[in-house]
Amino acid sequence: MFAHLAETLVVAAAGGCTLGLLGVPAGWLSGSMLTVAAAALLGRPMLVPLRFAQAIYIFIGISLGGVATPATLHGIANYPLSVVALLLAVIAIGFGGAAYLRLVHGWDRLSAFLGSAPGGLSQVMVTAAELGAEMRGIAIVQSVRVVMLAVALPAGLVLFGQAGVARRLGGELTIDTLDELAILSAISIVVAIAAHRIRFPGGLLFGSMLASAVLHGTGYIHAVVPWWVANIAMVALGAVGGARFANTSMETLLKFVVAAFGTLAVSILIGGAFALVLVAVSPLRVADVTVAFAPGAVDAMMLLALALNVDPVYVGAHHLARIFFVSMLIPLVAHRVARRVPARKTPPSPPPPFQD
Repeated sequence: MFAHLAETLVVAAAGGCTLGLLGVPAGWLSGSMLTVAAAALLGRPMLVPLRFAQAIYIFIGISLGGVATPATLHGIANYPLSVVALLLAVIAIGFGGAAYLRLVHGWDRLSAFLGSAPGGLSQVMVTAAELGAEMRGIAIVQSVRVVMLAVALPAGLVLFGQAGVARRLGGELTIDTLDELAILSAISIVVAIAAHRIRFPGGLLFGSMLASAVLHGTGYIHAVVPWWVANIAMVALGAVGGARFANTSMETLLKFVVAAFGTLAVSILIGGAFALVLVAVSPLRVADVTVAFAPGAVDAMMLLALALNVDPVYVGAHHLARIFFVSMLIPLVAHRVARRVPARKTPPSPPPPFQD
């Protein structure tokens, strides 16, 4: 098992570092997922043990919560109309995409809902693993949207002079930040384990994210996870998702890719309609609304919000609202939908979520 895990991480690091060092926002995550998925499709034994994956969820949650600051929390209160429009768009995109996957591609309710969720890639994959949804299809649909938006959106904004040069996610590890990072990690881990023990959906990720956000948002903690830790966690998470592509035929892969592009088109149409209406009735800038309303995974869109030189308060407040709204909505709705799914219409179920 150790040899398979080592090979998986090497492949993940190769893909993640390639896109990450090229400056592609969310490249550490999407590059890792794509290369591990490709290796799995070629028959390599890609493997991520359960305990390893659980540790990654906690670190991802701590990183996501680090986006919260007193300014972003205050910003949510300053843009009530825009935040409400964003949350309505999230709901419309999620259920519109799910309807498309069900009616056009015959997906079951649970897999369609998770595959169309407009954000929260981490939470989607965690919930899909817990409930035994069609992880291969969900991973393909979500990763295609992540890659397309993560590459095209910043490139388009820079091309039209709407964004500045990207900056690196995370902070530096110094002696002065060690005490805060220790407190942040300890509290987040305790809350994550507590949420997991009470069987809260996605408790490891959501618990650590909530604790981190509260500590940062109240101003008690200022230190953020070092950039290299955040990147390693993203690479490892990509390995978790990419390993789900094992035993997938090219016919099935092509079918999922077509579904991915169709879902992306539905997401852009619905999200674009909400954004256009908001821009028309408010003095908000097109670039800010575009980044805030982009129907990509919350992980990737948050990285874009932090990396691109647009209004940090407006975009940060909206993606913070998106993170918590989607993170709460996904497990609650997914567990409710799972109880109503009598049988799967998607291709045969993949192996168990993780293998020890």
